[in-house]
Amino acid sequence: MRAVSNSSVLIALSSIGQLSILTQRFPDGILLPQAVWYEVVETGAGRAGATDVAAGLNVWLTVQNVQNKTLISLLQQDLDNGEAEAIALLLEQSPDALLLDEKKARQVARRMTLPILGTLGLLVLAKRQGVIVDLQEQLDALRTVAKFRLSQQVYNEALRQVGELQ
Repeated sequence: MRAVSNSSVLIALSSIGQLSILTQRFPDGILLPQAVWYEVVETGAGRAGATDVAAGLNVWLTVQNVQNKTLISLLQQDLDNGEAEAIALLLEQSPDALLLDEKKARQVARRMTLPILGTLGLLVLAKRQGVIVDLQEQLDALRTVAKFRLSQQVYNEALRQVGELQ
């Protein structure tokens, strides 16, 4: 399995020490559009994710240029560069999933019927597969360490899905 990722998933998982979830879930690697690489590694130097993502280059991460500049321009009317390029790259490469967290970008991707998976979904899958022991601990770390916005309703629902909350 292979995926295209936007920056938020990489940064969030790296912030809580769970970036390896991606290599386990997507053994064929992760594709990053150039804009995502630039955002996470180059302009994000010194911040969460930058070092871990840079270390994954040519190991489990591949930076890929997006060819469809027209589509990128259209998507950039509503989305940032990384989100627009990630969606366009998914359409060009046809991997198994688009790793995306931002609400507006997810709405656009859903309208396009693209296979979306976010940080929370990845953590839920990891818990179900025994990769992580305690989902609540990871969600708390997302909130405190990564400053990840997560409503109490979504938090509770994720815990219910894995049997950590009744």
